[in-house]
Amino acid sequence: MSDEETLTAKLGLLDNLILQEILIARARTKNITVPDADLEAAFNDAKKNIGDDAFQKELTQRGLTPTDMREGLRRELLTRKVIDQEIASKTTVSDKEVTDFFGANRAQFNVAEESYHLAQIVVTPGRDAQVTNSNGDDATTPQAAAAKVQVLIERLKSGTSFRELAAGYSEDPESAPRGGDLGLVPMSRLKQAPPQLRNAVLGKEPGSVNVASNGGAHTLVLVVAHELAGQRDLSTPGVREGITETLRSRKDQLFRAAYLMAIRTNAKIVNYLANRLVSATGPMPGLLPATPGGK
Repeated sequence: MSDEETLTAKLGLLDNLILQEILIARARTKNITVPDADLEAAFNDAKKNIGDDAFQKELTQRGLTPTDMREGLRRELLTRKVIDQEIASKTTVSDKEVTDFFGANRAQFNVAEESYHLAQIVVTPGRDAQVTNSNGDDATTPQAAAAKVQVLIERLKSGTSFRELAAGYSEDPESAPRGGDLGLVPMSRLKQAPPQLRNAVLGKEPGSVNVASNGGAHTLVLVVAHELAGQRDLSTPGVREGITETLRSRKDQLFRAAYLMAIRTNAKIVNYLANRLVSATGPMPGLLPATPGGK
């Protein structure tokens, strides 16, 4: 990576750490904690998902101890718990909202041909002209793209929702703001898709996530549902639940983004690395992180 790419990555990482610190401070003021049992369960799940040997190898490569890993998991679980608790009351869905949605979108539930409801997270190996995910995250090399995919897979295994990861990290400008949702994709379109994408969908169970790779680009494909042709109504198994989840997810995405924006806006933050870069003249500043009062 060039110096500019390294500093861009540092700015993105620092931005995430700042937000995490704000959320952890918020947790302290509201007496929100992560029980030791929940932390140990998350740690054991992470180790189980990749195997003991691979888990130890990853720790060694990162220069981490099991204690470091537990602390990272604790912080992630704590920030997630804060957000969930703060916006939970705003994401409930009433029966009337479900009925109104179905009435306004009845044609949507008349499936003309066999289809798959899909969602995606796209990771490209080059710099994208337009990045619309909420974190401004963009892999700029094939190596960075491959590493990003592995991180996303591990986060999915640890319980992070596909929608949340798509909104925060997908590099597809159209689907990222919708949490990666592609809606119903008919068989006629799937048959025209590249073989890698077809194989990631056809015959796969709802809820499964598969990776389709082509030319250094990667697509994580979530099979949300497999729909046969025909008209659905609210008594059809899964329809009411699906509408409820769609409406709840929309609210969750909206209020989550608003909440994070609000707490960040209201916090007192001094980003010394960003200030150092903006005020720099001449050669690029060194890559060591700036410190308060440092020269």
